[in-house]
Parts: sequence; C-alpha cells; structure tokens
Amino acid sequence: MTATDARSLVTGIRTVAVPVTDQDRALGFYTGTLGMEVRTDVPLGPARWIEVAPAGGSTSLALTPAEDGRPAGGDTGIRLTTTDAAAAHAALAAGGADVDPEVLRWPGVPPMFVLRDGDGNRLTVVEQA
Repeated sequence: MTATDARSLVTGIRTVAVPVTDQDRALGFYTGTLGMEVRTDVPLGPARWIEVAPAGGSTSLALTPAEDGRPAGGDTGIRLTTTDAAAAHAALAAGGADVDPEVLRWPGVPPMFVLRDGDGNRLTVVEQA
C-alpha cells in the first residue's frame, strides 16, 4: 500500500469516547446542560451505547462506561466550539456547571475555557467565529 492509498482509508472522525461512571447522569449533563442531542441510545450488554452531538454536528461523543484501563476524569483532549466564549461561559456558570473561573484570553489565540462533567472529564470550549 502506498501513502496515497493510505490517505483514502480514513475519511473523518465520527465518534470520540468519554468514559463516565453514570450514563444517565452524563446524558443529563451533555443534553440538558450543554444542549446536545441524543443520536443513539441502545442497550449494549450490561450498559448502553449512547452517542450525543451538537445539533447538526458530524462528530459525536460516546458516553461509555468507565473501566479500569480507562477511568473517568481527566483531560479528554476534546475541544468544543462556540460562537461566543464569554456568553457560553456565563450561561454555563449561571446554570451551575463546573467551569473555570474566567475565560482564558491570549494574544493570537481564540478565547476559551474549561468545563468539567460530573465525572471530572475536562472539555475545552473554544470560540470559533
């Protein structure tokens, strides 16, 4: 296989897993607090396969049961976008979400802040015009 052939094998990112200890609580946070929509919620063994995404978004988050090798909490590396970081920060803080005290602002970098779900999973919200 050549490098050109390999480039056509992966065409996008569909789902990123976020380990959670309580799928119902996580579903409430991601849909109720962040306003995402449920894409999939089906039984899968002793748990469920749950995917949520921003309305119209092409990439979803899978709220997967935390396991010994992949515990909940910590930096997910996930960057969510918003058109107004200050407004999103204020609304989430007013709603009781666990957000950083202020929006981070550095020269040449879009405004951003970190929020945490009920398991302490850190997600960064970045302003994107």
